[in-house]
Amino acid sequence: MIHFNKHTLHNGLKIIVHEDNSTPMAVVNIMYNVGARDEDPQKTGFAHLFEHLMFGGSINIPEYDEPLQKAGGDNNAYTTNDLTNYYCVLPAQNIETAFWLESDRMLSLAFNKKSLNVQRKVVCEEFKEHYINKPYGDIWHNMRNLAFDVHPYKWMTIGKELSHIENATIEDVKAFFFKHYRPNNAIVVVAGNVQSNQIFQLVEKWFGNIPSSENSIKNIPKEPQQNNAKFLELQANVPLDAIIKTWHIDARLTKGYYAADLITEIFGGGASSRLYNSLVKNKKLFSSINCYHFGSIDPGLLTIEGKLIKGIKMQEAENAIEEELEKLKSTLIENNELQKVKNRTESMITFEDISVESRANSLAMYELLGDAAWMNTELEKYQEITIHDIQQYAQTIFNTKNSSTIHYYSKNN
Repeated sequence: MIHFNKHTLHNGLKIIVHEDNSTPMAVVNIMYNVGARDEDPQKTGFAHLFEHLMFGGSINIPEYDEPLQKAGGDNNAYTTNDLTNYYCVLPAQNIETAFWLESDRMLSLAFNKKSLNVQRKVVCEEFKEHYINKPYGDIWHNMRNLAFDVHPYKWMTIGKELSHIENATIEDVKAFFFKHYRPNNAIVVVAGNVQSNQIFQLVEKWFGNIPSSENSIKNIPKEPQQNNAKFLELQANVPLDAIIKTWHIDARLTKGYYAADLITEIFGGGASSRLYNSLVKNKKLFSSINCYHFGSIDPGLLTIEGKLIKGIKMQEAENAIEEELEKLKSTLIENNELQKVKNRTESMITFEDISVESRANSLAMYELLGDAAWMNTELEKYQEITIHDIQQYAQTIFNTKNSSTIHYYSKNN
């Protein structure tokens, strides 16, 4: 059981404090309710660009990293299609340094052309390195565009195309910042060797005067049900042929999400999983094969992705995947196999929550979903899934009409 205290400032900023006196450190985690799904389709990649811009200097503090390092701290950040998260770890006695730094960049970034040019160049190089020049780097650009018709999951966090970041102006980034980087769109979690009342007072001191934005309702297009199988064939300079298949699954807070998560473990949870045992170890059709999803808040995708052994025909490989899907749809999974993947899931969740940094991140995430207290009931949602639920959900999602497939051929073969 993870204990915490909550408070909300008059400007809408939510604060969660998790006291853990077993460590001399403290974590300040700030989660902004903005990700790639909140972007203009003609100006994508901005959420990720801001992850970089936030370290480029704020209105009163030209350098973020140096004062934090002097206080014995470290920091990092990440962006997803749903959110952007910033966190720093430092000795608890120096926690006001983190509040000083974070509140100033929430108040306003410096917004100068030099910082924008530097970070824009960094992001553009990242785009080229990981998504243009890297083998298989364009698979997910193509798959998202294929699988989604209207929902902004249609593009990756890096952006739909390079030109959107290349052409970003100061006016563009200012508008994005003052719409999304406001107190009423943020959750501050403080965890570690701290006291709740003191933290609430300090957060009021440092963040209380930052103005909120007008409450803007997220107007995200709802993806319609897919009623026709989608297919794309690609060819590139890659070492092996590859296949990637996706199916639409339910949103994060539904029962279907938990069933889908367990299905990914049944199919792709390590060397004992069904796909590895059957298609890599026994039939020797794939050199590697994985099954996963991204844990997205809105309805997302369950994915099977594999690289073929040289000489194996694409259709033979795809037929073998379909056979495994049919087994799960037609035959009830054994109770002990389901319990094994539940135990694995429980171990992963428990392991994640060992560190105070992970606990802080999880509290922020569940509060963003609706209530930080849900962190303590997450495992129950998995335990409630039955062998019949697994079969029924497999029958629901693994429908050919719900699938999108890319055959990715090597020019070398």
